[in-house]
Amino acid sequence: MRTPIRAAVLNSCGRLDYETVHIDLPGPDEVRIRPLHVGLCHSDLHYIDGTHQTNLPEILGHEAAGVVESVGSAVASVKVGDRVVTSLTMFCGSCRYCVTGRMALCSNRTQLRDRPQPAVVTDAGQAVGTMGGIGAFAGLLLVHQNGVVRVADDLPLPVASLFGCAVLTGVGAVVRSARVATGDTVAVIGCGGIGLSAVQGARIAGASRIVAVDLSATKLEAARSMGATDTLESGPDVVRELNDLLGAGVDHVFEAVGRRETVELGLQMLSPGGRCTVLGMVPDDTPIRVSASDLYFLEKTLTGAFIGSSRFTVDIPQLAALYQQGRLQLDEMISHRVPFEELSTGFDRLADGSALRVVADMPLGP
Repeated sequence: MRTPIRAAVLNSCGRLDYETVHIDLPGPDEVRIRPLHVGLCHSDLHYIDGTHQTNLPEILGHEAAGVVESVGSAVASVKVGDRVVTSLTMFCGSCRYCVTGRMALCSNRTQLRDRPQPAVVTDAGQAVGTMGGIGAFAGLLLVHQNGVVRVADDLPLPVASLFGCAVLTGVGAVVRSARVATGDTVAVIGCGGIGLSAVQGARIAGASRIVAVDLSATKLEAARSMGATDTLESGPDVVRELNDLLGAGVDHVFEAVGRRETVELGLQMLSPGGRCTVLGMVPDDTPIRVSASDLYFLEKTLTGAFIGSSRFTVDIPQLAALYQQGRLQLDEMISHRVPFEELSTGFDRLADGSALRVVADMPLGP
C-alpha cells in the first residue's frame, strides 16, 4: 500500500542522493501532502555539512507549502485539495505547555511522530527518517495533522513556504518571545531569511531603532529596505560603533547566525537590563561564555526561541494577512529559486552567504 516517490536522501555527511523511496498511507491523525515549494534553511545545511548530527538515512526539508493529497480518518482540520503549510512546532493540545499557550514547547511532540511502521522506507525496506516529522524534500510527505495549517488559495505558495520556519522564527521571536515594545531599540545579528524576518518583526512592533549587523553589504542593504534604521558591518569594532550610534547598547539583540562568537557579541551589545535571544543553532560542543557580572550587576538576559515560540495555527494566518496588506516584505526575501534536482546549488548559495532565502520548486507529482 506504499507509494513510490522521488526523494533527496541524506545518506552520509555532505551528500544528498536522489532515489526512489516508498511512503505509507496516512494513519488516522496524519495528512499526506504533495509539497510544491520548500524553503532551504540553515538547519538543513547544518545536517548536510555535519555541524549537527542526525540519524541516517534521513529526508531533510521542513519549510514546506503544498496541497493535501490524502487524509486519515480522524483528520478534520484540512481536506484533500487544501493548500497548506507545515510547521516543526506540531503540538498535542493537552500537555501543560499547550494548555498554557506555549505550544512550541509541547512535551509530547516526539510521540506525535510515533507510528506502528516507518512513514518512509527504502527499496530494501530500511526506515528513512524525516526531519522534524516532515521530510519535505520528496514527492510526498506525511505529517501529523497538528503540524499543518491551511492557507488561503490566493497566497503565493513560494512565499507561503517561508511561513513554516523563517518568518515564524524571526517575527515570532520579536513579538512572542521577546515581546519588543514600541520605542525599544533592537539589533539583529545575521541578515539571512530569519534575521530579515526579525528586522521586519521589530519594525511592525514599533522599535525606535533597528540595527542590522552582517558581513554582507547585499544583506545589509536588504535589511535597510525591510525596516532597519541603521546597518553595521560585523567586525572587531562593531560594539563601539553600535555604542557610538545609540549611546549604551540596545534593549534587544536577536542572534540569527548560530555561532558562539555571535551570541557573545550579542551580549556585549546589550544595554543594562537588555535581552539577547538566540535563534541560530549553536552546536552544543561550543559552549557560550557569559560574564556572570553581566547577569547580576547589569541584569542582562540570555535566552532562546524555538521557531519564535510560535502558536503556528494562529500565527501563520496572521502573518499571511500582514503579507497581503503589504506590511511583510516576503517576495523580496526570496533571492534564489532552484529546481528540486538542484538542491545542492541552493545549499551552496546558503553556505557562501550569497542568498537571503532559497526556495526549491518541487515536482508536480510523486
